[in-house]
Amino acid sequence: MRHKINEKLNLFKNTSTLIYSRDYHELHDCILQFSTQLKNNVDKDLQLISWSKKGEADLLITSIEKENSFSVIHATYQGVEMSIRIPFTDDAYIEDSIHCWLTMLHLNMPHGVISQRIQKLAHIAMRLELIKGINNCTIINDSYNSDVSSFTIALDFLAQQNQHEDKTVILSDILQSGRDNELYDEVAELLKQKKIKRLIGIGDSIYRNKSVFRLNRKLNSTFFKTTDEFLNSIDTTSFENESILIKGARKFEFEKIAKRLEERIHQTVLEINLNALVQNLNVYKSLLRKETKVMGMVKAFSYGSGSFEVANKLQFEGIDYLAVAYTDEGIALRKNGIELPMMVMNADDNTFDLLIEWNLEPEIYNMRTLQKIIQTVQDADRIQYPIHIKLDTGMHRLGFEENELDNLIDVLLSHKEIKVASVFSHLSGSEESELDEFTKLQSARFIKMTTRLKEKLGYDFMMHLCNSSGIVRHRELHFDMVRLGLGLYGFDSSQTMNKELKNVSRLKTIISQIKQVPVSETVGYNRSGILKRDTIIGTVCVGYADGIPRRLGNGVGRMHINGHRVPIVGNVCMDMCMLDLTELPDVKEGDMVIVFGEELPVTELASWAGTIPYEILTGISQRVKRVYYEE
Repeated sequence: MRHKINEKLNLFKNTSTLIYSRDYHELHDCILQFSTQLKNNVDKDLQLISWSKKGEADLLITSIEKENSFSVIHATYQGVEMSIRIPFTDDAYIEDSIHCWLTMLHLNMPHGVISQRIQKLAHIAMRLELIKGINNCTIINDSYNSDVSSFTIALDFLAQQNQHEDKTVILSDILQSGRDNELYDEVAELLKQKKIKRLIGIGDSIYRNKSVFRLNRKLNSTFFKTTDEFLNSIDTTSFENESILIKGARKFEFEKIAKRLEERIHQTVLEINLNALVQNLNVYKSLLRKETKVMGMVKAFSYGSGSFEVANKLQFEGIDYLAVAYTDEGIALRKNGIELPMMVMNADDNTFDLLIEWNLEPEIYNMRTLQKIIQTVQDADRIQYPIHIKLDTGMHRLGFEENELDNLIDVLLSHKEIKVASVFSHLSGSEESELDEFTKLQSARFIKMTTRLKEKLGYDFMMHLCNSSGIVRHRELHFDMVRLGLGLYGFDSSQTMNKELKNVSRLKTIISQIKQVPVSETVGYNRSGILKRDTIIGTVCVGYADGIPRRLGNGVGRMHINGHRVPIVGNVCMDMCMLDLTELPDVKEGDMVIVFGEELPVTELASWAGTIPYEILTGISQRVKRVYYEE
């Protein structure tokens, strides 16, 4: 560890000031030695600025109070007591924030400026992979490094996974030499704090210190000296309905463990970058007033990205509301630990009893559904159950029209079993400038109808009208809440925000077989792919059953391989399709193929297919494995 610290310190040999935490003894000792060497060798004084939670330092942290989505740090700096609020609760993120705080204090920045800027800090990057495991397990693969700081981050990520009550950690030796006793005491305490049920330790060092972990009677712990020893003894049936963190240094080759525990579904994979999802959320939130709430749309399997994983991340990031299409989608999220208020947009009235049982809030769009929810709430002996009233302001799909308001108001006033949580409508063309006049007409109708409802009902409720494009193009219509859907996943239909948004998903597959096919031969069903030259054909493991539109066949669509786009030959088959690889002589079987992603945007794929990105994203079959990343 000292070697690594000294190697990093050489990067700072030309700096004048070094800011650090004194609470890491090896780091502190190396920095003092580094400072002395600079003085002796080049006669340079290095100013050391430090913070500590334990002892003497320039910034002494006296206490840290954690709330749901933020922390308040109390400290003393140059004899002055002060505090700061930061948008994190994770220990590693708190430490990073303290470094930023101390830096700004050292630069004599005003407290008001510091408070404002520190709120804009974003989560640091993490190289974590979230995948579906065997026996209904969830695997968090972090088999890249092993130190206490990154282990703390990984444990926090594990704690965010609410879909399983039981949590297991598979951990290699912590590669910080010379601190075995102190180090594993710290690791054992972290496991206890996070209520980890089972530990599997692998490596000579953790094996020697196994007695430390066995002091925790609530922790089931087993230990192995090598990864192969563990793999040779593993009983995969012992892993069931739990979240499993695989955390190890590279030399332990924990990717073998991840592969053994991963559910084998399909060679085609949809990767979802959760960091990009959060960045997109924050881009849209930056356009809103502070008091404006955000409803995240996670209907249709979160636009193909996976409902629970996306909902769980949004919940962790402090989003205000979620919306699903059907009751069963909401129930599935509730069963997996999602506790946010949730609107069900197309709830079948036959499921209203289940909706109430799981505290889901229905969209009500006509008198039939209103009377049905009132009766169901009465049967459940509930009062003031929240509902969401949909108004038809011009979309003419669902919703109460203006001439129905009198009847609606009479029913709402005469039934205290229900209470309006929000009233909303849907813009028909928020992304299109040529429809702006109609958008103004819709908004005028919406304001008129909601004003009347508020006057007659005698209480307030939330108003929301904007979808993703509306958030960008019609900021005067944000009202109390906005509905963020496709924008979360990196697409702005208005084309205004695309440079600021990050691509969230990438669909990739592999080449199963490569063959030489002579001129005039045909490829695929119906002999539709007629070859005009000797052609190298590559067959890839993705087809229309995975969500690839058949319209992309016969040269209409392309895929991305090794920096090149190659055309689809012949018809798209159910489980595969064929590509022309003639211009790529070095390609080989097993090579990765990108169907869409940053290299080939899904907007282009949709354009070729004569459709919209929504249809492509929501059409990706659930048999395609989803892999979630925190990079």
